[in-house]
Amino acid sequence: MIIMIKEFSFKKFGNLEFSKSSVQNDTLNKINEHIKVLFIPQKAIIQVDFQEIEMKTDTLLFINPHVIVKPCETIGGQLMHFNKDFYCVEIHDHEVACDGILYNNVFEIPFINLNEEQSADIQKIISDIQSELKNEDSGTEEMLRTLLKLIILKSTRIWKQQHQLADNIQQADVQFLRKFSKLVEQHFKTLHTVADYADLLCITPKNLSKKVSLVSKDTPNEIIKNRIILESKRLLVHTTMSVKEIAYTLNYEDDAYFVRFFTKHTGISPTSFRKQF
Repeated sequence: MIIMIKEFSFKKFGNLEFSKSSVQNDTLNKINEHIKVLFIPQKAIIQVDFQEIEMKTDTLLFINPHVIVKPCETIGGQLMHFNKDFYCVEIHDHEVACDGILYNNVFEIPFINLNEEQSADIQKIISDIQSELKNEDSGTEEMLRTLLKLIILKSTRIWKQQHQLADNIQQADVQFLRKFSKLVEQHFKTLHTVADYADLLCITPKNLSKKVSLVSKDTPNEIIKNRIILESKRLLVHTTMSVKEIAYTLNYEDDAYFVRFFTKHTGISPTSFRKQF
């Protein structure tokens, strides 16, 4: 496995080959806190938070911290990863006018489908990144950041074209979705209703639902519930906590209610889900 990483004080940026034969779980665990950009070739199969997905084209994925991504049938993938000290999405997206599109929602991973020309373009930038990681020049840090910005800028442009989002629509609405998503990420263990988040945003639940619907296929209630379910799955698979302990962690005093909630949304009980892994 080829792993390249640079550290600039507290700032970290790295690149590694992403394939079934080369990536180990402990390697991915070490960069779990990092933000990631993943290039996956056509027909490759990956697992994203317990769901297997086959790539219909060469594809770029933009992955937030703590999202679990593993190669299944994958050869030739490339994973770039960095911490927030190296590249702060909120600050740098504004600089390159990306409006937070690629990392706006902590629960959805944008898939950028690439045609042949676009794929060649992105792979050339990745090659430049790999070359730059071998340098010890004083300008290496800024060059890596510039190349990362270039990938994000080009990908944002492609995403806009594929989703036909007008510039005047996305800026305010996408930023609102990002704000709502961050609130859910901060409070989903204790706040479970749309009204809870509407209060935090000082708007009505109806207005919250309307604003989110402008840029998301999921309703606010679905976003909240999906985040709770995702955390439940992660705790079931990656910890030895009992179902009762998980329910308590997620602010369900009645573990029987939590079991019904989980089963309703997944079609399987928590205990049965854990046994699958």
